[in-house]
This record gives sequence, C-alpha cells and structure tokens, in this order.
Amino acid sequence: MRIKIHLTTQIIIGMLIGIILGAVFGTKIAGIKIIGDIFLRLIQMAVMPLVFCTVIAAIGKLPVKQLGKLGIKTAVWFIGTTLIAALVGLLLGWWFMPGVGIDLKLNPELVQKFTSHPVSTSDMILGFFPTNIFEALVKGNTIQVIIFALCMGIVLSKANSQQKYQHIINGLEQLNQLFIDLIQLVLCLAPVGIGALIASVIAENGLTVLIPLLKFLILFGVGTLFFLAILFGMIMIRAHMTLRTVMHGFANILIIAMTTTSSAASLPVEMHDAEKRLGIKKEISELVLPLGMALNSNGLAMYLALACVTMTQFYGLSLSFIMMLKIVMLAIVACLGTVAVPGGGLVALAIIVPTLGLPLESIALLAGIDWFAGIFRTVLNVVGDTTTAIMIAADEKKLVHGSLPVKN
Repeated sequence: MRIKIHLTTQIIIGMLIGIILGAVFGTKIAGIKIIGDIFLRLIQMAVMPLVFCTVIAAIGKLPVKQLGKLGIKTAVWFIGTTLIAALVGLLLGWWFMPGVGIDLKLNPELVQKFTSHPVSTSDMILGFFPTNIFEALVKGNTIQVIIFALCMGIVLSKANSQQKYQHIINGLEQLNQLFIDLIQLVLCLAPVGIGALIASVIAENGLTVLIPLLKFLILFGVGTLFFLAILFGMIMIRAHMTLRTVMHGFANILIIAMTTTSSAASLPVEMHDAEKRLGIKKEISELVLPLGMALNSNGLAMYLALACVTMTQFYGLSLSFIMMLKIVMLAIVACLGTVAVPGGGLVALAIIVPTLGLPLESIALLAGIDWFAGIFRTVLNVVGDTTTAIMIAADEKKLVHGSLPVKN
C-alpha cells in the first residue's frame, strides 16, 4: 500500500534535511543554493499573470448592483481591517525585532537600491498608477498591475450587464485556473527547493538562524490574538452581541480554520454559522463571505508586513517611514488574487520581496515554517470576513438582533 505524504509534511521533511545537510557539511554544500533559486524563479514567473487574471475576473463577474452601495461598504471594511492587520504586523516586527540575530549578507548593489534615492510620499502614491500596463507586468510592479486590474474589472462588470462579455470572464477564469495549476506543479518541487535554500543558509550562517523563526511565530501568534480581540470588540459594540454569542458563533469557524488551514475549506461552515449562529441574513452572507475569501485577507496582510520587517532585519537594514508605508501598502494589495491560491503565503512573498529590493532567497527561511504561520493566517482571514459580514448586516438592518445561540 502506497502512503501519500501531504505536501506540507514533505516541505517540513525537506527543511529538516536541509538543516542537517547545512550543519554537517557546512560551506562544502553551499552550491546547492542554485536548486532553490530555480524553484523561486519558477514561482515568480506565474505570479503577475495570475494576479492580473484573478482580480479582473473576481470583480468583472460581480453584478453591477453589487458594485454599488453594498459593494463600496464591503470594500471599505475589507480595506480597513486589512490595513489594521498590516499595521499590527509592521509594529510587532519593528518593536520586537524578530529578525535580529541573523546576519545574512546582502549584495552591495541591493543595499544601495534599498537605502538610496529616497522617494517622497507624493511620488510613491503617484507610482501606484501605471502609464503602461505592459511595462508594469514586465517589471513586476504589483501595485500598478492590481490598480489596472481593478479598473478593468469594474469596466467589465458594467459592460457585462447583459451577459455579452461572459465569454471574456470565462476565459479569464480558465486562464486563472491554468496559472493556479502551474503554481501547484511548481510547488511539487517545494520540498527540494526549500531544503536546498535552507541548507545553503545554514551552511553559511550556522544553526543560530533558527532562533528568529521561533520569535517570528510567537509574535505572529500574539498579533493574531490581539487582532481577534479588536474584531470581537467591534462586533460586540456595533452589533450589540454578547461575548457568549460571539464565542458560540465563531467556535466552529475557528476550529475548522485551525485544522484545515484553508479559507476555501472553511467557507461552507463559515456561511452556515454566519446565518444560523450569528444571525446574518442570507443575502449578506452570500455576497460578503465568498467575496472575502477571494479578495480579503487580514491574516496574509499581517503575515506579509511582519515577514517583510523581519527580512530587512535579517540583513541589518533600517526602515525609513516611507519604506514602512510601502510595506503596508504592498501587504494590502498583494492579498488580492493570492488568498485562495495554494501556497498563497509563498506566492505573496514572491510578489513583495523583489519589489522591496530584497533577494528572493529571503523567502526560504520563512517557507520552512509556512504551515504553522498558515494556521494564524487562516484564522484571521475567516474571522475577518465574518466580522465584515456582521458589520455590514448590522448597518443594513439585516442582522437578527438579540439572537441566542441555536442548536444545529
């Protein structure tokens, strides 16, 4: 009987083998890094077209009415909670400095790119908007690609009111699925690629590089608890729910999120309990929750902000205010189109890391603990989506007030 080993388990095994090889053979095995570099490039090659197609299709297939008042409210809540999550991640990383203790070497050219030529806030904001979408795609300018995709998605939604452009949406979704399949194929190489990168890092820096990873996970866990307290507090105040109702309503959602580490797998339970336990009317839950799974990710935003700050500390780089602002903005926009993608944490890091001027191999260390971080990410994602649905339902008078926990 053939035993099937889950990809996550394979990655952990690959990481452990890489640690052993790096510790035993030292610099003799440093050349293995090229295998990991190839793996990272294979992921990166599919990122821009994936994000491009996903965002246009996700917005374009929404009915025009849903892009109106309710759509704006949903977008505001998504952006607001994601912004808070990213700020929490940034501040935790900046204050507690989990990346200190690793002294990775950075190419002098990358150091100069990261630290020189300061950009004003106005220039940075102007840089969000593309003048040539093809140039943005070629250069991998994530923010510009997503801005264009959002605008194109809105235009497509309006133009498709009579279903005349449905074939374009179908084509984009098919392309999107092909890119997801491509990433899944590349991720089959993850155990070998990540193992090779870890081996090279350990070979050059020793086993001390593992300590900051533990700090990172602890900080991410603390940030998750803090953010959940904020979300639950908002619900209790705005929707007039008791703590007992909130905890009962989210109990199953939290358990499923933690055990599956998948927003998609959590969605059916999330929608059922949102309606039956938390009193959200069906017309709200059916719009907000699926849309949140595709476009909203509080957990990923916090993870990316914390990860970026941690990576700069790996290389002993100091962060300016403008760079912090850029990290927060990138953490928010990188969530679009990568939330439901397998290995979304790695894919999103592959978007942000080059944009910040850091080497792709920085991803290797955090990739080894991605499954553990995925637990926190998924919990924040599904709770954030459900919180948004509750707040909108309360505002639209579509919430059953004073409802007690019910038996399933």
